[in-house]
Amino acid sequence: MVEVIGLFIVFTVFILYSINRMTNRLCVQKEIPNEKQPKVFRTINILILILLLSSYVEILYT
Repeated sequence: MVEVIGLFIVFTVFILYSINRMTNRLCVQKEIPNEKQPKVFRTINILILILLLSSYVEILYT
């Protein structure tokens, strides 16, 4: 059980880092103004965290 939690935490950090890099590239490519970028990052990060938490719960209870 502890191995699964540790592996999932490493996976989560990697996914969040990758998604944030892609979000940054999107903001640069689409020339999103600096004032709107924090809202874009916040929205995407919240949605990814919800997805990761639901995945964790599914793994935990199967």
